[in-house]
Amino acid sequence: MKISNQLKNIFFILIFILLLNAAKANNYFCVSVPTILINIQDTSKDEEIIEDSLINEVIKSKSEPQKEKVQYLSQLTRYGFKNLFTQFNYNPSLPYSAQVNPNAELYMQDYLRTHQQYLLKMKLWAIPYFNLIDNIFTQYGLPRELKYLAVIESSLQTGATSWVGAAGPWQFMPETARRYGLKVDRQNDERRDYFKSTHAAAHFLLTLYSIFHDWLLVIAAYNGGAERVNSAIKQSGSKDFWTLQYHLPQESRNHVKKFIATHFIMENNSTVISNDNKSISQDPLNPFDNKSKLSDIEKENAATQTISGKYISKVIAKNLSMEMSVFNNYNPDFDNRISQNGQFDLRLPKEKMDLFIAIKYQILNECVELMLGDNEVPVSKTTYPSNPKSKNKKTNQ
Repeated sequence: MKISNQLKNIFFILIFILLLNAAKANNYFCVSVPTILINIQDTSKDEEIIEDSLINEVIKSKSEPQKEKVQYLSQLTRYGFKNLFTQFNYNPSLPYSAQVNPNAELYMQDYLRTHQQYLLKMKLWAIPYFNLIDNIFTQYGLPRELKYLAVIESSLQTGATSWVGAAGPWQFMPETARRYGLKVDRQNDERRDYFKSTHAAAHFLLTLYSIFHDWLLVIAAYNGGAERVNSAIKQSGSKDFWTLQYHLPQESRNHVKKFIATHFIMENNSTVISNDNKSISQDPLNPFDNKSKLSDIEKENAATQTISGKYISKVIAKNLSMEMSVFNNYNPDFDNRISQNGQFDLRLPKEKMDLFIAIKYQILNECVELMLGDNEVPVSKTTYPSNPKSKNKKTNQ
């Protein structure tokens, strides 16, 4: 009965948060919603008690945690990115600039200018490592974004060793490694074992999350220690990273900056930062070519329509039965440009444009629903009900 009541509490809390979030997105409240949301996310004792109880149970379990409990835990821990993403967690189906906290974009630009090329190259060779980390973190209900912490800790290298003695992909100090079950001696150093050290990192991250309930603060604590983050919270009177950041050591602040920038590069397929702080589309590893290379015949058979609203390229392409590479060739950098400018001169083959005009409001509605939720864009084309009037015309004929 105790577990059942916990699950019920989690369910109602999540529903309440999602309803308030949807209300905020639709401007039903003008002033009170942000305050309410802050109170729910930062000071809800009931929610934190449930989280801590599940975290402790997962950490102490010597066997693989039960999937049901891990699923509920993952629904709770994803809200730990509330100070980074406007919708509390990252949705890969949506344009990055449409959901990241504005503070974060300015915060990471200087790091991107010097490290983006290296990170872009890593996107290819790091896939097996990311898959391994994703699979392990999923067993503990951890957000998959946290795998990028290993990038800024060690560049994913098992042989990495810091000047203070931290080692392995997760840069564990010997004492911390032993505390989380890793063997560290002259003959065996499990900090360099990817599988074992990632399990230990999952336990460590959950322990820190049970203290701060915010992933940006966890990342700062992973670098500088929980005591320094607690001290910053006391000095600033806030648990918001953007408010307390200057009470942290510079190295810890930069650690968070590196994490955000790495996440930006790894998750964003089309945009990088230029030397003049402008977003430009020149990602050499982007699977879609962002430079329009239409032939003369394609240009002649294309039609243009100015559109405005919360359109998403993946949703448009899916409903028009177009490959993303083809859509992007007609409309380079669509998601970022419509997000920044509010409108876009959509260019499509004439027959595709006719279809778009016929169903554009249904497409827009699907885009808006996707932005309010956190679901992936379905692979199959959405089937809309046919117009009854058109059926009657065909029958009469």
